[in-house]
Amino acid sequence: MSAEAADRLVLLGSKGGPALRPGGPWPSSSLLEIGGRAIVVDCGLGVTRALADAGVGLKALDLIFITHLHSDHVLELGPLIHTAWTAGLATPVTVYGPLGTQDYWRHFCQAMEFDIETRIVDEGRPDIRDLVSTKEFGDGTILKEGGPTARALRVDHPPVTDCFALRFEHGGRSVVFSADTAFFPPLAGFAKEADILVHEAMLEEGVERLVARTGNGARLKEHLLASHSFAEEAGRIASDARVRRL
Repeated sequence: MSAEAADRLVLLGSKGGPALRPGGPWPSSSLLEIGGRAIVVDCGLGVTRALADAGVGLKALDLIFITHLHSDHVLELGPLIHTAWTAGLATPVTVYGPLGTQDYWRHFCQAMEFDIETRIVDEGRPDIRDLVSTKEFGDGTILKEGGPTARALRVDHPPVTDCFALRFEHGGRSVVFSADTAFFPPLAGFAKEADILVHEAMLEEGVERLVARTGNGARLKEHLLASHSFAEEAGRIASDARVRRL
């Protein structure tokens, strides 16, 4: 991505949970182009195709951030990078994620070892394992060396303890991703006066419909109510934070 390109945010996937519905949206993933960097936030199923449809050349893949390790946020991380590699990726990619991200990447490469080794020898590709670095983070500053900065805030998404909201800033602009979270008042301070807040949200009637068609409905409802936000709660966070757009 050139430094002259306009900043933009593309919600590649906006669905909660890993299940797919005919004609429905894909699970969570976003593209943030800011300060000359192309940043992918979360890698739910469908992220690779969605990036291509958004006009992003996969071999220009640069920075990836994972908010937490639920499958609807990380399932396609490995396949995205591998597909970019087969498309000609030859420059470094940095993956930032919570504890366990390094294990995910190592095991993915082990599972794909036959294909990786074959393509290195047969097609002359660089070793994908040398191109990718994984950096695990907690609360605080993640990225600050030139270009966009990134900070993380641990949010409330039980039973997951390592789930983080992310704030990106550059040139006086700021974009915040809530990640998956229950109503969490400290998020308002973290998102203070952001230009854009991307906050998860659910509707009460939607929860009831989901529970009605799911075999483990009672347990699922308990999880949803304990670890996710209703739309009005997302609105409260946005209002308290005085964000410009929700």
